[in-house]
Amino acid sequence: PELTLDSMNFDRGHKVTFAPVKALAAARQLPVIQPDRLSLPDVADALRAWQPDLGVVAAYGRIIPEPLLTIPRLGMINVHASLLPKYRGAAPVHRAVMDGEPETGVTIMRLVKELDAGAMFDRVRRPIGPDDTSEVVERDLAELGADLLLDVIDRIVDGTAREEPQDASKATYAHRLTKDEGLIDWSQPSRAIHNRVRGLYPWPHAYTFLNGSRLVVRRSRPDDTAVDAPPGTVLSASADAITVATGEGQLAILELQPEGRRPMPARDFLAGHPMAPGTRLSSA
Repeated sequence: PELTLDSMNFDRGHKVTFAPVKALAAARQLPVIQPDRLSLPDVADALRAWQPDLGVVAAYGRIIPEPLLTIPRLGMINVHASLLPKYRGAAPVHRAVMDGEPETGVTIMRLVKELDAGAMFDRVRRPIGPDDTSEVVERDLAELGADLLLDVIDRIVDGTAREEPQDASKATYAHRLTKDEGLIDWSQPSRAIHNRVRGLYPWPHAYTFLNGSRLVVRRSRPDDTAVDAPPGTVLSASADAITVATGEGQLAILELQPEGRRPMPARDFLAGHPMAPGTRLSSA
């Protein structure tokens, strides 16, 4: 039998719903356990009782206690959404997009005590387009990673899998996202701000302030053309964009969300909130 560890989801009414893994397990009558902590003795006992051949971890976001790693006969492997050793940690996709990386990917690696440091079985690459959001990249990586995982498992089972140690000297760490990181610093170059906008989509979003009210920036377009205006100054607000001066170049805001309102194109926002050139967007 297969053993599934899964977490709970909550819908908008704060009711507990089945996460996709648990829903599939339930449909196929596979046992599921949902411990508060993996370090609880009952977890290890349950795993040993099932005598698993292989453990697979994907998007779990926590350290697996070392005693659990050796319970499966073939060990545990992890599906990690980066080209290791770059972007170890909790937010590899978002950090890659925010850093303006031209590509990312998925690495299937062996789980070890140190975070995301195990030997690599295989990797698959995915280019990051200049306007790709984290949401789009993550969706594609989920599909690529699933296919690669099945291939690696087949190789492990038939004894043809090869493991490549990571070069720890090239490791970088992708810290967990915080809401505060969304605050736009208009003194940065327009492309850096654009990368933040798309990297923090769909959460926690990039934002700025207009007359003391929070304004979420959902879609943008960078322009390297130099401007003679202080960063955060609205240069124009018409048609389909609000164009703002940055530290280097200018940024067109294409879609935004006023505080307490629905997301909307810039055109719809301007219909109810005319904005004169010279208006300042701020970081507080």
